Amino acid sequence: MPGEFSLSGKRVWVAGHRGMVGSALVRRLKGENITLLTTTRSQLDLKRQADVEAWMRREKPQAVFVAAAVVGGIVANDTRPAEFLTDNLQIQTNIIATAHEIGVEKLLFLGSTCVYPRLAPQPMNEDALLTGPLETTNQWYAVAKIAGIKQCQAYRREYGRDFISCMPTNLYGPEDNFDLTSSHVLPALIAKAHDAKTKGTPTLQLWGTGTPRREFLHVDDLADACVFLMKTYSDEQLVNIGVGHDVTIRELAELIADVVGFKGTFTFDPSKPDGTPRKLVDVGRINGLGWKAKTGLRDGIAATYEWYRNNVAAAAE
Repeated sequence: MPGEFSLSGKRVWVAGHRGMVGSALVRRLKGENITLLTTTRSQLDLKRQADVEAWMRREKPQAVFVAAAVVGGIVANDTRPAEFLTDNLQIQTNIIATAHEIGVEKLLFLGSTCVYPRLAPQPMNEDALLTGPLETTNQWYAVAKIAGIKQCQAYRREYGRDFISCMPTNLYGPEDNFDLTSSHVLPALIAKAHDAKTKGTPTLQLWGTGTPRREFLHVDDLADACVFLMKTYSDEQLVNIGVGHDVTIRELAELIADVVGFKGTFTFDPSKPDGTPRKLVDVGRINGLGWKAKTGLRDGIAATYEWYRNNVAAAAE
């Protein structure tokens, strides 16, 4: 359901502004007539309720983007379950509850498409939420995000708060995490391909079988979609954000190798987990509202690789 909301002249808090999503939101919001509010982790621990309440009461945000979260790939999710569940529950609960207490005018909670069942019908519609078992390798993160969606719905139902939720598909772009022990597949492949090219390694090993299908959205497109929803959408139903098409992990690896200039071959390690067989979201709702992604996958990977070379690889030399 549309709901016009003007950001002009508002105090807008991007929680998690140093992360990949938060920094993209900051870039996007530079074009808006707002007072941007940010705070670093050293200045404010979002897991501490009293500190969050004190900061929000002092800074008086009128609109909030909840982009702060503990995130990571399959290994990180599977080996740090308590952190992925508890820290995310604390962060989002503190922000959402305090936003209600101080009368924040509008709040956008950023979830993830991992909230959907492991074997949800493809493409995944928003109505698939809670219709089946979750993917076990990221269930802890998914449960926290589902709780955040339900918190926004609960405050809307009980108190009439204009709190909304969106579910981005797999993201990539500037400020991504390229650490191989905790990163997602696309930045990990960029880092691996660059390293193999630099060292002249003839083969590049990929986790799993290479057959799972994934959809990838550039983070600047996500930021644009979030601002669009903040301005135009008001309903308890969550909204998917994606591009509407996917590729296999092998196809992704081949595309990244071509962009990076890695000329070797791929091997696969089927002993490593594949994760969900397919993750493609139904973007009919947000497309129907008037928004579509603009960045093509090859162009997005090329821009991300340039950022990686300038900011990560160069720093390691």
